[in-house]
Amino acid sequence: MEYDSDQAGLAWQTEIWNQMSDIYMREIDRRFVPVIEQIIARAGLSPGERALDIGAGTGAVALMAATLVAPGGRVTGIDISSEMLAFARRRAEELGLDDISFREERAEAIPAADAAFDVALASLSLMYVIDRDAAAREIARVIRPGGRLVAAVWAGPEQCDIVRFQQIVGSFAPTPPVPGVGPWALADPAPFLAQLAAAGIDARVETATLGFSFDDFASVWEALAGVTVAKLAAERREAAQAAVMAAMWPNGDGPRHFRNATHFITGQRR
Repeated sequence: MEYDSDQAGLAWQTEIWNQMSDIYMREIDRRFVPVIEQIIARAGLSPGERALDIGAGTGAVALMAATLVAPGGRVTGIDISSEMLAFARRRAEELGLDDISFREERAEAIPAADAAFDVALASLSLMYVIDRDAAAREIARVIRPGGRLVAAVWAGPEQCDIVRFQQIVGSFAPTPPVPGVGPWALADPAPFLAQLAAAGIDARVETATLGFSFDDFASVWEALAGVTVAKLAAERREAAQAAVMAAMWPNGDGPRHFRNATHFITGQRR
């Protein structure tokens, strides 16, 4: 039964991310640059290092990391979405990056040997991992002793506008097939830090408030809610829009800056 639930959850997530790949590439990726830059800065990458990007998506983190581990280093990106990875591979090819590869895999079963990497990176992806305890063990397994983990996750809706938006919209959508998965899943990162510690990674959390902007409600809705509400009846979509407008655009439509508190998890393999 647990296996069936896990597989149903994986299929559900994969479908969503595949559907989001185009809008993610056009509208979301560039707005997450402040988070990506902080991950890269905290990682302290050096030429010759081997880096793993967990939840690589369209490749933004992996591509930036590849320029820093050259020459002699290598980046491996994994993601469950074949459509996202198609964008990542195309971007790497356009940039002429050879020492980078992408594989359609999960954080719970990383396709690498023990101690294969010097550093593991995860930009806004660990909140969506179905079995984070298994992922913590896998991350610890593939990082060498003394190696690093740098990850970013969203804070809770009180501090993070994107989470507040998604929580309101999500309340109108069907219940996901697996609990504890979503943009707010690691608003309190303490349980995951305990899982990392048990697996052999000592980690701490620092929080920074970053953000991005949209010109109007329609552009936000298309980028952040389109896939979530795609299968809802028209009246249900309209109710979700009204709820978001009332909560986050109380003065009517117009530009909106999203202030997003972001937890940065940095750890070292014992």
